[in-house]
Amino acid sequence: MNTGVVVRVPGKINLQLSVGPLEKTGFHEVATVFQAVSLFDDVIVKSGPPNGGIEIKISGENTDHIPVNQNNLAYKAAELMAKKYKVSADLAIHLKKNIPVAGGMAGGSANAAGVIVGIDAIYNLGLKRDDMEKVGREIGSDVPFAISGGIAIGTGKGDQITPALSRGNYHWVLALSASGLSTPAVYNECDRLREGMSIIAPSVSEPLMQALRSGDAKELGKTLSNDLQAAACSLRPALRLILDVGMDYGALGGLVSGSGPTVAFLAEDEEHSLDLIVALKTSGVVGNVLHVGGPVHGARVIETL
Repeated sequence: MNTGVVVRVPGKINLQLSVGPLEKTGFHEVATVFQAVSLFDDVIVKSGPPNGGIEIKISGENTDHIPVNQNNLAYKAAELMAKKYKVSADLAIHLKKNIPVAGGMAGGSANAAGVIVGIDAIYNLGLKRDDMEKVGREIGSDVPFAISGGIAIGTGKGDQITPALSRGNYHWVLALSASGLSTPAVYNECDRLREGMSIIAPSVSEPLMQALRSGDAKELGKTLSNDLQAAACSLRPALRLILDVGMDYGALGGLVSGSGPTVAFLAEDEEHSLDLIVALKTSGVVGNVLHVGGPVHGARVIETL
């Protein structure tokens, strides 16, 4: 048994997010295309904290309100792994946050994925990725993708993952917000905005998949879509201005990532992304802007302690 590991986990962008009607279960069926990008959290998992039980520590910006109890997805992942595989639940978990909190990039889900991979490594369980993704489905809809990484199609609640054929690497400029958006609140606003409308079952865009297969960033930019974008913009009107400015300054495409409020702009190459960062910062509509690339790996151990 290892005493501890460091697991690096990626944030995600939804290149497409199609949302079906609200079902009697209270959920929406979705069809989405995920891309893991190079904005990472590090999840440190060690056995046996001094006081026993599951102990969670969090560091990073804007993390004060993140729960450190059973309401944290990383905590839930630790509990579930311990119960399912009959291993000790005495764990010290440190979440080093870089992925925006409540930013539509699945940071909480990525942390849960990191705990699953970490416990597998600490206790030498020898789980396959499919096994870990099955555990992830019991915790949250974005957890399986954070384990798989790369580019993948998500169906059902987004938790049924199929790797997507794609080529090339993509450059993104992320416009980050100082405060997050509640995913349930965005879905509720989406339902309100679509009240009385006939909503068809969600499906993946074939033009988007063709653009990925060909590695054509310009075509991909034309096909980006998010059914939650109108709701996120309704709750946070400043997002519309950020989207308009990014497109005016030459982005190949732009959209709110997931439930927002992070806005992702696709750039032609690294030089173009740097020009876009300068333009967005000087426009005054957004202060925190950074360049990331994708696709990248899913959750993986980078260090044994």
